[in-house]
Amino acid sequence: MSSLLKSVSVEMIEIILENAFEWLVVVDEGGTIIYMNDSYCQFLEVERERAVGSHVTEIIENTRMHIVAASGKEEVADLQYIRGNYMIANRIPIVVDGQVIGAFGSVIFRDTSEWMQMSSHVKNMMSKIQSYIQDINSGVRYNLNDIIGDSEVMLELKEKVQMIAPSDISILIRGESGTGKELFAHSIHQLSERSSQPFIKVNCAAIPEHLLESELFGYEEGAFTGAKKGGKKGKFQLAHKGTLFLDEIGDMPLNMQAKLLRALQEGEVEAVGSTKIQQVDVRIIAATNRPLETLMEEKRFRSDLYYRINVIPFQLPSLRERKGDLSRLASFFLEKSTKSSGKRISGFTDDVLEIFTSHSWPGNLRELENVIHAATYLTSGTKIKINALPSYLKVGNLYKTGSKSLKEMMEETERAILEETIRTYPDKRKAAQVLGVGKSSLYEKLNKYQIQ
Repeated sequence: MSSLLKSVSVEMIEIILENAFEWLVVVDEGGTIIYMNDSYCQFLEVERERAVGSHVTEIIENTRMHIVAASGKEEVADLQYIRGNYMIANRIPIVVDGQVIGAFGSVIFRDTSEWMQMSSHVKNMMSKIQSYIQDINSGVRYNLNDIIGDSEVMLELKEKVQMIAPSDISILIRGESGTGKELFAHSIHQLSERSSQPFIKVNCAAIPEHLLESELFGYEEGAFTGAKKGGKKGKFQLAHKGTLFLDEIGDMPLNMQAKLLRALQEGEVEAVGSTKIQQVDVRIIAATNRPLETLMEEKRFRSDLYYRINVIPFQLPSLRERKGDLSRLASFFLEKSTKSSGKRISGFTDDVLEIFTSHSWPGNLRELENVIHAATYLTSGTKIKINALPSYLKVGNLYKTGSKSLKEMMEETERAILEETIRTYPDKRKAAQVLGVGKSSLYEKLNKYQIQ
C-alpha cells in the first residue's frame, strides 16, 4: 500500500482533494492553515491566498481545528455552526513518528441546501418532541434548580418555596416584569403534593375580556356563536386536583374578579351556557407586576379577592437588586444560547461584564437573556465582545430605569441586531438564515426600522 501511495503524484492528490465531496482544511500544529480546498473557500467567501497562512480561527467560525492539533484528540461527527448553518465536522490529528504535526478537517455537506433541509427537519422534530414532553409533565417546565442565584435574598426565597410548597395555601407572587415569577410558580407546584396533577396557566392580561369567563369556567355546546360542538372545559376544570396559575391577575377585569372570588370561596364553577354546578379542587398561585394596593384604592381591584389570594406573599427582587447573581446568570444564559445555536462561545470580555454590572436592567432576567441570545448570533469568536451588544448598552449605558419602556428597549435591541446582521451579511437571504426568520419577515422588520 505504501509503495502504491508513493507512486501517486502531488498533482493527482490535489485533484482528488479539490473534487472531494467534502470541504477540507489542513492546519499545522499551531493552528495555521496550510491547505483549504476551493469549495470550502467558496462557501466561506474567502480567497485561498488569504486563508492559507492565516490562523484557522480567523477564517472558520466556531472551529476547533487548532485545539485538535494541540491535543492530538480526534473529534468525529461534531455539530458545528458555520455561516448560519449547522454542519457535521470531522477533525483528525495528523501524527508522524508519534508526533502531532497538525490536523485534517472535513465538513460532510458540500450541498448546503441538502443540509439546510435536514437541519430544518431536525429543529422541527425537536420542537415537537419538546412539546410532547411538556404535555407529559402536565405543563410543568421548571423546578427549583432552574432558579439561578445564590445571593442572600434568593436563598431565602428558595427556602420559603420549600417550606410552603407542600401546603395548599394560596400564594401571590409579585415582582417587576421579567423577574421570574413563572419560574417560582412552576417550582412551587413541582414540590407540592399536587405535583403529579396538572399545572394550568392563565394569562389574565392576554385573554380578551369577553372570552375570559369561558376560558376560566368553560362553556356548553351552543352557548354562543362559534362555540365548539360538545362544549369546552375551562382552566378550572382542567386544573382539577392540580394547580391553577393566574398570571397578570392585576389586569383582570373587575366583573370577572367577582366570579373568580366565588369560584375560590365555594370551590365550584358554572360553565357558560350551563346551569350545572361543577365542583373543582385547585390550588391557586397568582402573579402580578401591578401595584394592587393602589388599584384597590382606585376601586379597580377587589380587596376581598386580594386577601383571598395573598395568603403567602412572595416579593421577587429586580436584577439590579441582586447584582451578585449577575455573572452566574449571564453564564447560564450563554450556555443555554450556545446549545440552541450550536456556537462555541466560552464567555464575555471584561468590558462587556463591566457594562452588564453597571446597567440597571429594567427588563430584568428577560432583558439579560435576550441581550445574550442576540449577542451569541453576532459573535464569531470564542468570547462575546462589546460590538455584539445592542446600541443602547454600547453608548455608555445611558438608559437608566424609567427613561424608556421595556418595549422601547426591546425594539432598540432588535434594531441593533438587524443593523449588525445586514452589515455582516448584505445578502438578505443569508441574513434571514442567520437570524432564523423567513425572508418576508426580515423585510417587514427592515421596513419597520427603515433599514436599507
